Order: sequence, then structure tokens, then C-alpha cells
Amino acid sequence: MSAEQDLAARVVELVRHVAGPGAEAEVVVTRTDLALTRFANSFIHQNVAETGTAIQVRLHVDGRTAAGGGNRIDPDGLSALVERTRAAARVAPPDPAWPGLTAPTPTPSGPAVDEATAFASADERAARVRAFVDAVEGLEAAGYCRTAYRSGAFANSAGHSAQGRAAEAAMDGIARTGGADGVARHCADRLADLDGGALGARAAAKARAAADPVELPPGRYEVVLEPAAVADLLQNLAWFGFNGKRYAERQSFAEPGAAQFDPAVTLVDDPLHASTLPFDLEGTPRRALPLVEAGTTRAVAYDRRSGAEAGTASTGHGMPGGSTFGPIPHNLRLLPGASDAVDAGVAAGPVSAGVTGAVGDPDAAALVAGVRRGLLVSDFWYTRVLDPKQLVVTGLTRNGVWLVEDGVPVRAVRDFRFTESYPRAMGPGRVLGLGRSPVRQPDRVDGSWWEAPALRLSSWNFTGGASG
Repeated sequence: MSAEQDLAARVVELVRHVAGPGAEAEVVVTRTDLALTRFANSFIHQNVAETGTAIQVRLHVDGRTAAGGGNRIDPDGLSALVERTRAAARVAPPDPAWPGLTAPTPTPSGPAVDEATAFASADERAARVRAFVDAVEGLEAAGYCRTAYRSGAFANSAGHSAQGRAAEAAMDGIARTGGADGVARHCADRLADLDGGALGARAAAKARAAADPVELPPGRYEVVLEPAAVADLLQNLAWFGFNGKRYAERQSFAEPGAAQFDPAVTLVDDPLHASTLPFDLEGTPRRALPLVEAGTTRAVAYDRRSGAEAGTASTGHGMPGGSTFGPIPHNLRLLPGASDAVDAGVAAGPVSAGVTGAVGDPDAAALVAGVRRGLLVSDFWYTRVLDPKQLVVTGLTRNGVWLVEDGVPVRAVRDFRFTESYPRAMGPGRVLGLGRSPVRQPDRVDGSWWEAPALRLSSWNFTGGASG
């Protein structure tokens, strides 16, 4: 039994003692070791690391539910946490929709943890930063390299328990020349798999290729989106579409059973594809959840409460804030194309004949080669939802946009503002190609990531320049 599992079991016993045998309780204990090395102006300016243990308790007693949290693991701290939670339950409103506790259920062990990543040193992260800075060859560089380790345990008063460990590493960096930026990102289970030199070279090549952009008129353009831009599509689809709470409130585009996407699109929320804790906040085992299969929407995500209200089971998406935001998939994969899914235009000619370095992703190069006239887009940012039901999103491009003519990026373009329905843009007949090699993109939240190949779409609605 791990230290976290022992601690969770002790808190459950404390709840029985304080609230009585009729109380229902669930406890999550998570130890985290987080470390971050940040750099700007091509030098490291911050190394930070923290280690801590967090305890979350949810208690249902006398028909009322309350939750509490803390980070003191001494006997007095644990007792105070349980007493606070019990006191909150006394004044909470009745909770007739309480879904009950997760029954004892086998939990998968999850992928193996790379110990070298879990407890990496600042010097090891700095070595990746050094490689990134050296590779940009005199351009300004900024970004971070981070490592994270989590050891977690769950216990409830129904006798269910689970434990797991997870580690991840991520690097996100830009290179800048004049007013042009290039970006490269990667998230992996092992720090050893982060190649700072390769990321720096890619970011620098894109920054140089983005110099002296021209202004193009707004309108609908065929696009090739690199994995960083596709990650924004996945994140918004997850938050506002495949969210069981929003679906129940009729605020989601999702229609399970309907062919809402192009047949090339298969989306899976697949937490155990990478190192992550194998259970959610309610102790439900995590598993792969097919959301879209060959263009047909199949499912949305549920926690225990939203699942019970929908007459179905939890899909393993209990999370902090779920009662407010709903259950959200956080490990979404857009599965890559088959051998014939990448556009046949790959033979049209070398991308290097145009703006050298514009294409930062090898798959994107194959897709670009089939474009007669369109845009290559590196990244999206500052995206905001205008219409959640249709998932119409507005946002900006960044870190490089290029005009493509006859399969070749011919010059850099100034950033655009866009307004587009993400599901419609990926709808039937609109996906012209998918890359074969997905790239995992880091999220701001540890344990969350978005994995996708490059994506070619028939149309994207650009509504103006970035300034208005």
C-alpha cells in the first residue's frame, strides 16, 4: 500500500468516526512534484519546483453533500479537514440527485512511469533549453521546459480503492526575429524524448520564414493546420461539445448517432495512451472513450452525477469543478490518416522551393503539396466561443501564416482574425487530408494534452486582420 493510499483510508475512517456509519465519503490524495525551467531573451531566468500533497474529501450525509480540501497530512490537519467538511454538509442544501459512490471496481495500472522524468534535475531541463537556444542560432528564444510527477490514491466508504502514478515532460518555445515568431511544442512521457535542438531549429526556421508578411483580404481559404492549431480545435470540441453537462442542457452541437464529421475524422479521449492517473476524482477507472468514429458522433463524457441524470454510467470524467463546468475530456486524440489519407499532392514538388522553413511539420509538407491556393497556419490563440450550440469560435492566428500556391508556400502573410464553426469546418466532405504522424501538444494543466496530426480543410472563414 502506498503512502497516499494509506492516507486516503485513514481519512475515510475519520469520516466514519465524525459523521457516523451512514455517511458516504470519497477521498482523493495526490502527491505532486512539479518543476519548471523558464527562459526569455535566450537565457534561463527562473527555476521553480514544488512538492506537495493535496487531500480532497466529498461527504454525503443526511441527504446533503459538501466537499473540502487541504494539504495538512498530520493528525490534527486531517481531523480539521473532516470537521470542516461535516460542518459544511450541515448547512448545504438538500441534494436529491446525489449519484452515490463508485462500487469496488478493478482499476487498470496505467502506463509505466519513467523515473528519470519523475525526478529530473534542473540541470537536465536546462540541457534541453541550452540545445533549443543554440539551435536558433542568434535569434531571441523564450519558453519553458517542465517535468511533472503525480502519485495518487482514492478510497471511499463503499470499499472502493485505487492508486496510480504518472509522469510527463513538456517543452514549449518560440524563436523571434524582428516581429516574426516561430513556435515548437512537444509533450512526452519521458524527458529523454524531448529534443530541444530539434524544437529550436524548427521554431527558428519558421520565424525566419515568417519575415516581411503581406496583407491578404479576408475570406474563405483552404487551409493546412499544423498540429498546434489542430490542438485548439480539439480543446474547444472537448470543452463545449463532448461535455455531458452541456449536452444535457442542449448547449452542445453533439448528436450521438449522427454523421456530423467527415469520414476521415476519428476522435478518442484516451487518457491511458500516455502516463496519467488511471482513475478520476470519483474513483471511476479511466478508459478510452470513442467520441467520433469515422465521422459519426458516438458519445459524450459523463461523471457520476451527469451520467445518472442521463440514465447512463460515468465515463471516468469526474474532475474538480465538474458540477459547474461539466465533465470534460482532457486527453483527446485525432487519429492519423491511413496510408492513402494524406493528400496525393505530396509529389507536386519540394516545399523548400518556396519559403524555406515555413512548414514545421513533415506531415504538413505532404498536405501543403496538394493545395492549389490556400493558407498554411501554424497556431491559433485567444479563441473564444460565440455560439456554443454550433461551436462558432473567433480567434487569431499566430506564429506564422503563409500563402500557398501550387503546393508551395510562397510568402508570409499577416495574422488573421477568424470566425468559424469548428464542427462545420470538419464536417462531411470538408477534410481533404490528415497527416500520418500525430504530435502531442502540452496543455496548461498538468495531465492534460491534445494529440493530432496536421489537418487539411477545404474552407476556413477569415474575417479580418488581427488588428480588427
